[in-house]
Amino acid sequence: MKLRNGKFITFEGGDGSGKSTQILLAEQWLKDIGYDVLLTREPGGTRLGESIRSILLDPENHDMTDMTEMLLYAAARAQLAGSVIGPAISEGKMVVCDRWADSSIVYQGAARGLGEVVRAVNSYAAGELFLPDVTILLDLDSEEAFNRAASSGKNADRLESLGIEFQQKVRSGYLALAAENPERIKVVDASGTPQEVHMKIRSVLGSVPGIEVQGG
Repeated sequence: MKLRNGKFITFEGGDGSGKSTQILLAEQWLKDIGYDVLLTREPGGTRLGESIRSILLDPENHDMTDMTEMLLYAAARAQLAGSVIGPAISEGKMVVCDRWADSSIVYQGAARGLGEVVRAVNSYAAGELFLPDVTILLDLDSEEAFNRAASSGKNADRLESLGIEFQQKVRSGYLALAAENPERIKVVDASGTPQEVHMKIRSVLGSVPGIEVQGG
């Protein structure tokens, strides 16, 4: 195994940005070049987290307050950090996570308007894992992303059903956060083919200190 110390890689982006596809491609590539990879998601990744996920995304829970939403995400994140991600990194694994605290800072903090309280709560919930080693932000025009999500054939969850105006707020929030954190958050244009986008992600990951990609 090439890693002496594990790395924490997160993927972010609005609904329809191609995140699910790119995470799987990145996971396989990292395995192919010799890394022990743990793929997880949040909310989820643990028994408790998956239960919270079902509550958060259920369209029937339309009366959920914004603060409740934020606290449930933080609770799922705390469980995942403490019981899965932290131990895996200590074992030298490459942890790849579908969403992390940045999602809450953007979705609840910026798009929902809850502000800086979201950052404070999630910093406490995630602890030392609040800031990943690198974050891939898949950026796509909001209208294109919305159309992609609508044509995917799956039923929209509670957040996906909020419409394009909400997704525009999400995109703006992500780009603002990336501008604040250019060393950690790497913006990747997600408008190309899946393979084109994947090659851009390879290039980003190859620039992360401690990740060797020779032969990959």
